Amino acid sequence: MKKRAAFVLAAGLAFGTLVPSSYAAVQPSKAQQLVHEKMNILQEQWNKKTDSPEFLAGTLSTKPFKSEKEIREFLKANKDIYKINADEELTLIDTQTDNLGMTHYKYTQSVNGVPVEGSEFIVHTDKDGIVKATNGKLRPDASTKMKDKTTAKITSKEAIELAWKHIGVAKKDTEPKTDTAPLVKGKSDVPDTVEKSKLVVYEKNGAYYLTHKVELQFIYPYPANWKIYVDASNGQIVDAYNAVADGATSGYGYGVLGDYKALNTYYSNGTYYLYDVTKPMSGVIETRTAQNGSSLPGVYSVDSNNAWTASSQAADVDAHYYAGVVYDYYKNTHGRNSFDNNGATIRSTVHYSYQYNNAFWNGTQMVYGDGDGRTFAPLSGALDVVAHEITHAVTERTAGLEYRDQPGALNESMSDVFGYFVEPNDYLIGEDVYTPGVSGDALRSLSNPPAYGQPAHMNNYVYTTDDNGGVHTNSGIPNKAAYLTISAIGKAQAEKIYYRALTLYLTSTSNFSNARAALLQSAADLYGYGSATYNAVANAWNQVGVY
Repeated sequence: MKKRAAFVLAAGLAFGTLVPSSYAAVQPSKAQQLVHEKMNILQEQWNKKTDSPEFLAGTLSTKPFKSEKEIREFLKANKDIYKINADEELTLIDTQTDNLGMTHYKYTQSVNGVPVEGSEFIVHTDKDGIVKATNGKLRPDASTKMKDKTTAKITSKEAIELAWKHIGVAKKDTEPKTDTAPLVKGKSDVPDTVEKSKLVVYEKNGAYYLTHKVELQFIYPYPANWKIYVDASNGQIVDAYNAVADGATSGYGYGVLGDYKALNTYYSNGTYYLYDVTKPMSGVIETRTAQNGSSLPGVYSVDSNNAWTASSQAADVDAHYYAGVVYDYYKNTHGRNSFDNNGATIRSTVHYSYQYNNAFWNGTQMVYGDGDGRTFAPLSGALDVVAHEITHAVTERTAGLEYRDQPGALNESMSDVFGYFVEPNDYLIGEDVYTPGVSGDALRSLSNPPAYGQPAHMNNYVYTTDDNGGVHTNSGIPNKAAYLTISAIGKAQAEKIYYRALTLYLTSTSNFSNARAALLQSAADLYGYGSATYNAVANAWNQVGVY
């Protein structure tokens, strides 16, 4: 939200011979001039878009207004300032008199009796009834734009069903299961699941909608207080967010490499969880630890004081923190909300199996082994590995590249390439956790695949039935093309081209030649056919023998 100009005037100067520079520097609008003609203003804030006051303080009336009926008379007398029809558009929702004798009249704006979401307005009088302040965000154009549009075509029941569908949770699945939901409190007379709906006028990006405001509240499978605005004319989701915040907190810990990390955690019943509810997603980022080595999803990673400093917690710390980093990368760089672009929960389970030298995406979640200490350290300790695994999830939900032969090698390559985009410190993959006793070693390299046993040109393509047709071997060829592309045009352009190709052009059976075409088309879309960027992409693939 843009900051509104705030003007501060000394008492008695509102009419004129001396005006502070903060006010004089801004040309006042007609409404602002009227305020200073009629009222003694000490502080003011204006909504420039609507030219209506969001906060006025001082002596706003010269005579007392001691009842709600009289307050309406004050508002009608100042209609040119507040730009609202008090009798038709304001509904009193509360009146309070405080210990100073001030009375506060709280209203909500409405259109044909339907409340305008977020448009509360308060009039404050002193003990003598003099209006001392008004504040709140009124929307003067709401009535004009929505006057004939307040009849719903979608019922409240239908809206609730659409809201459940939007968050991807069924009501029946919100009943707590004590063996898998340690965040859940003991039994009480508080219902586990609440669903309710009311009709409101909702403003978003300057447009108004008649919506059902659906509220879905539950504590399993994650703490939720959803506010979902369903268009009452067509059932589309206008807006949605999870308002749970009370349990959200922040702790700290040390990762696999001993580095300090700030953590978004969750507090419940005296216990802290690696459970992040701070992201703008319908799900959460949660980290678990495998029971008996192999059970999935495992139990929540917990701590008693929110200081995750034990060596046994290092893999948990990294998996949790790095999942948040990868989420932020996709959201901030590409506008993608989690791997499914619909805010899905990102779950990681660490300490899988025994001395397990691998990490994988199982179609539902990320899983990380602890390594044997020689070939691998705990695999969640590398940001590019975490990015690699989560990108497998993105690929599954977009291009769906088959995990075999050239499509499988492209699948692996996309994960490596986006591993670099997330952590662009070098062109190595997994160097932070691979062979911890060997300095500078890595799993793979985008810049020099042959150094790690991979081909970098189609002349050296490996034809094999092992590893699903060599998906971890032949990925060196598209990896090298990516390196050449990035070197020529830079990370910022390259990541846009690769994301566009992955999400819009590649299909489940795309081979290397198809990938070249998809990336070229993406470059053309963004930067034009025959542009320097387009030619750089073509040249990169030419250099690895894909024409």
